[in-house]
Amino acid sequence: MHPVQFTAEPSSNDVVEVPGLPSPASGADRAPLIFDVIIAGCGPTGAMLAAELRLHDVRVLVLEKETEPVSFVRIVGLHIRSLELMAMRGLLERILEHGRRRPAGGFFAAITKPAPEGLDSAHAYLLGIPQPVIVHLLEEHAIELGAQVRRGCAVAGLEQDDEGVTVELADGERVRSRYLVGCDGGRSTVRKLLGVGFPGEPSRNETLMGEMEVGVPQEEIAAKVTEIGETEKRFSLRPFGAGAYQVIVPVAGVSGRAAPPTLEDFKHQLRIIAGTDFGVHSPRWLSRFGDATRLAERYRVGRVLLAGDAAHIHPPIGGQGLNLGVQDAFNLGWKLAAQIRGWAPDTLLDTYQAERHPVAEDVLDNTRAQMELLSTEPGPQAVRRLLTELMDFDAVNRYLIEKITAIGIRYDFGAGPDLLGRRLRDIEVKQGHLYGLLHRGRGLLLDRTERLTVGGWSDRVDYLADPTAVLDVPCVLLRPDGHVAWIGDDQQDLDDHLSRWFGKPAN
Repeated sequence: MHPVQFTAEPSSNDVVEVPGLPSPASGADRAPLIFDVIIAGCGPTGAMLAAELRLHDVRVLVLEKETEPVSFVRIVGLHIRSLELMAMRGLLERILEHGRRRPAGGFFAAITKPAPEGLDSAHAYLLGIPQPVIVHLLEEHAIELGAQVRRGCAVAGLEQDDEGVTVELADGERVRSRYLVGCDGGRSTVRKLLGVGFPGEPSRNETLMGEMEVGVPQEEIAAKVTEIGETEKRFSLRPFGAGAYQVIVPVAGVSGRAAPPTLEDFKHQLRIIAGTDFGVHSPRWLSRFGDATRLAERYRVGRVLLAGDAAHIHPPIGGQGLNLGVQDAFNLGWKLAAQIRGWAPDTLLDTYQAERHPVAEDVLDNTRAQMELLSTEPGPQAVRRLLTELMDFDAVNRYLIEKITAIGIRYDFGAGPDLLGRRLRDIEVKQGHLYGLLHRGRGLLLDRTERLTVGGWSDRVDYLADPTAVLDVPCVLLRPDGHVAWIGDDQQDLDDHLSRWFGKPAN
């Protein structure tokens, strides 16, 4: 992936002025520096980031503007890479109890092809799970690790200086930390306060989504859905359990309303698309989403960073949004912690944008492509038929699945074997499974030669000598996010890469 320009860490003498904000307060007027990191937003991205920081004893405050978690139940999918990350932190078994496994296929533009055989993962499936449940589990995990979460606290302003960031809340309270991370969604207040550009395309079409009961037999619904599905791929009406159906119905154009739609909106649109409203009634929740596609120009301004939907938004086709945000948090967490703990190399924190911005660009592009393939126009339909044929080739199907599930990501760490920069699957080692050794969020040297050492980096990098490890290379150095940072068998070369990623040795 190509490099991205980024802003360097402010030096101890720099004062960062943000356009449109007051000048930083003098030392006498500043709130006390109680926290290391304030996170705006306690969705999946914010909660995951808080937990990752707490693994390194970083003092974390999470501010969530909503007083209560969302009450409606929307099913989201955890893709392969996100499932691997949960396993790396010992969370997967807890999460699996609340989800339903489904085959890892049929994601790209809803083209119904099975997953290719032999995907390179021990977790080659999709996990469907209610969004409130995954949010609760990740928040619970962060709190168990010591993060503080305050609800009903909306960010209204921010100031940053050479020592930290002062956050002003809607009620006038001021709290201060060394860094601030905006994980506060597509309408991010933090991003707007920073004045960071959010270029892209506005919504052109909306989709209504909800859960409700129906008044006609299942056989009639199934026949109609099959008929409509020949051309309208955005339409869905399927049983959801306990007598309810999940209804997804497209709308031409946008309403301009931010409020949830009404049941009458659903009935009206169903009659347009299907010629019947199916007797829908007793809604449990109703929502709408658009197909806006935008990417923040910068992920960092001084001591303030962006992650998740605050940094990128796109249509939900392929189910990548939540996964992309959680993976942002995993990439950022250990790097920000290293900065705060004092051992980060000078450019480590800048690699967050350098690595994740191109990943988001790729997701935005593939969702743009998928949305075109859902069009009912003759041209896109012809391309869809062609791609459907091409996906019968294993290499094509595999490439698209690896793209959607994020196991095909390779960060640019320079020249080297293909494994360099990629994540390593959960291989078997003499102590069980590799991911079981990564629960603490530290680096790991897996040494099949039994000749190397992590030396003065042992306070932040673990060591496992295992000549039996199922690996085709002599040794690998893993970052805390599971990506391969080095491959080889030479101690001096290893030391150079330990310095690159984990700073100066302690002794």
